Amino acid sequence: MAFSLPDLPYAHDALADLGMSAETLEFHHDLHHNAYVTNGNAAIAGTEWDGKSLEEIIVGTYDKSSVAQNGIFNNISQLWNHNQFWEMMGPNGNAMPTELEKALVESFGSVDEFKKQFCAAGAGQFGSGWAWLVKDTDGALKVTKTENGVNPVCFGQTTLLGCDVWEHSYYIDFRNKRPVYLTNFLEKLVNWENVASRLG
Repeated sequence: MAFSLPDLPYAHDALADLGMSAETLEFHHDLHHNAYVTNGNAAIAGTEWDGKSLEEIIVGTYDKSSVAQNGIFNNISQLWNHNQFWEMMGPNGNAMPTELEKALVESFGSVDEFKKQFCAAGAGQFGSGWAWLVKDTDGALKVTKTENGVNPVCFGQTTLLGCDVWEHSYYIDFRNKRPVYLTNFLEKLVNWENVASRLG
């Protein structure tokens, strides 16, 4: 069965007052994300990956020895990344649940320190990529960054939060100010209830 583009969980203009414009979502979701769906489906058609889950394809096609990944991985991984990304944001200004706040304090010393490390990871990712908050295989919460479409699934980690730092995610609204975009993401856009639900 072919993968499909999921609807946004909110209207295109729902995040406009929070720093992510309808124009950005029209380009990012309707064009970029949709291209990963279309190209990913075409890449796996007739292969051993046809009918497999996104996660199975990501793990099976990731090449840990190379930064330059293959076409199947690149499109399927980015499809998965964006499926998560939209769910990790929301227009309702959710307060951070107590259990998540406690976990962040235990792992980073404070919520502010987590945010500092997360922004530094995203700002320091050379070129395109992602900043992540993950629960690692040892159960610890960690901030990581990955190049291009690589994601925590590749490393057996649980994804709690991810921020897209490809230019198409922020250039319309923030131009070249990636650090400002990252701070705005954490302060205004994140659906912390969704993040907390991923703790397991």
